[in-house]
Amino acid sequence: MSTILILLGSIAFLLCLIAVVRLSAFIALAITAIMVGLVKGMPLDQLSKSLQNGIGSTLGGLVFVLGFGVMLGAILAETGAAQRISDSLIKIIGAQRAKYALAITAFLVGLAMFYNAGFVVLIPLVFVVAERTGLPLVYLGIAMAAALSVTHGFLPPHPGPTAICLIFNADVGRTLVLGIVVAMPALLIAGIIFPEFIRKIKANPPAGLVDVKMKSEAELPPFFTSFFVALSPVLLMAVASIAEFQLKEGSSLLVFLKSIGVLKPVISSVLAAKINSLLGFLRFIGDPSISMLIGALLGLILLCKAPRSKETYAKSFETLVNKSTSALTAATMILLIIAAGGAFKQVLVDSGIGKDIAALVEGSPIPPLVLGWLVATLVRVSIGSATVAGLTAAGIVQPILAANPGVSPELMALSIGAGSLMCSHVNDTGFWMFKEYFGLSLGDTFRTWTIMETLVGTSGLIGVLILDALM
Repeated sequence: MSTILILLGSIAFLLCLIAVVRLSAFIALAITAIMVGLVKGMPLDQLSKSLQNGIGSTLGGLVFVLGFGVMLGAILAETGAAQRISDSLIKIIGAQRAKYALAITAFLVGLAMFYNAGFVVLIPLVFVVAERTGLPLVYLGIAMAAALSVTHGFLPPHPGPTAICLIFNADVGRTLVLGIVVAMPALLIAGIIFPEFIRKIKANPPAGLVDVKMKSEAELPPFFTSFFVALSPVLLMAVASIAEFQLKEGSSLLVFLKSIGVLKPVISSVLAAKINSLLGFLRFIGDPSISMLIGALLGLILLCKAPRSKETYAKSFETLVNKSTSALTAATMILLIIAAGGAFKQVLVDSGIGKDIAALVEGSPIPPLVLGWLVATLVRVSIGSATVAGLTAAGIVQPILAANPGVSPELMALSIGAGSLMCSHVNDTGFWMFKEYFGLSLGDTFRTWTIMETLVGTSGLIGVLILDALM
């Protein structure tokens, strides 16, 4: 049986297990991975090792990121920091530009919170803002959902982009910086411009579905503190990535300083050790796991309301700790799905399917970055899950990337992330969440949610290709 038939058959089999048999993505991915290995004739002991290696290599750099990210997201929601950011931005930007405030809020919250959790946390704000401003619900909801989708697909420390970076050995900090550059135009197109074309689509949310529990002004933390905590992991990773380019030996900044005589040879030798120590420190705190831990700790310390009584403060701190740690249960299934996706990816690699696909497309006129996006898009349309689509596409494209050393692994990760967001439809949980919360018909959900996701995916690819031409 040809490689193409095995690959297409495995994707069809996976889709059947998820959509028809209604198995969870975790079980479906595990079964499909085993079936691919058996059909390709892998020895059983090698197949079991491939499954274990795939799980280990995928989760090794991801467990802390996911765990601390879930905690930080719960802290932002529980303390009212997300509400404070939104309320403050609406005051600054103006009520009639509320979609900008919601998009910015969702982008900031989405950096630390996974899509489903971010959607549930922010949806009450959408309803409140719509009531306060008189703007259409769907109009505001798309602005919020587009921002969450952009962070979910493009930006570490989200599990999908981070896992893809690990598969490609891409620099996570550099991917984050480049991802933000790609994300901004995508958000502008899908979250700011596109809503203007769907103003007339009316929402009919079920009565009582959204329980709006807004905190009073006195209960909310300060805006700067909320903003700082929400962005702290991203700031740490960005600073580390920028320092890596500007302070390492041979960097353009150091070469320039030496060329104009600022750094004399004696000064350079004295500073070399200190610069290396500084770089080591920045690499440590800029590591995704450490930066997310720091963000969660900052949230616990800075967002915990401090009453006069130390005993009361201790009680308040304990409550916030319990709330944030209890949110970790929500990460269990995400971790399992990602682990199974990693196992599937490794079987595709170890069975030789990846190399076979690379050989088939060798010499293809399709550029590797476009090819990676296209593979991710096909898997996304077939399976539905953006995370699974990204991991599966990364496994298929990995040998192609290895055969093209001139292609940036960071841009390939972003290209696949963009493809993993394309054409969301009835096999995607995000599609149904948006439909049910806003009470839309299937047709209106396609006209709003599906088009928004497709705009994010196509804008992302265009942004990646522009960066590739400039780099």
